[in-house]
Amino acid sequence: MAKVLIVDDSSTQRKALRALVQGLGHVALVAANGEEGVRRAIEETPDLILMDVVMPGAVNGYQATRQLTREPTTAIIPIVLITSKDQPTDEVWGRRQGARDYLTKPVDEKALIAVIDRLVNHVDNLRRDLQARDDVKRR
Repeated sequence: MAKVLIVDDSSTQRKALRALVQGLGHVALVAANGEEGVRRAIEETPDLILMDVVMPGAVNGYQATRQLTREPTTAIIPIVLITSKDQPTDEVWGRRQGARDYLTKPVDEKALIAVIDRLVNHVDNLRRDLQARDDVKRR
């Protein structure tokens, strides 16, 4: 079971993603904008973040992604951008900000489930490796 943070200004989108994440057996956390998403990610250290791009406020999804991938406490957390911005340059820019994957709305549910499964497993493996290294250092 993983903790997945959903950051989207649309309550409808948050509700749909929450239902999907919980249906997969994970814990769903939510934030309604980029600022709240960054704060919650730092406080909660989720295993995965699903991030909208176009949101009101001072921090959009690209900016939040950049902040989180540069923050030492959240740099390991994979971020999936889920957005209506469907131009190839939008995806390139999102990946340059640190996004691990990029899906466009309306999101294909099977594709999203595959991405969630892959990235949650990846984070689990990274955390196990880091724990094993810490254990070796302590000996």
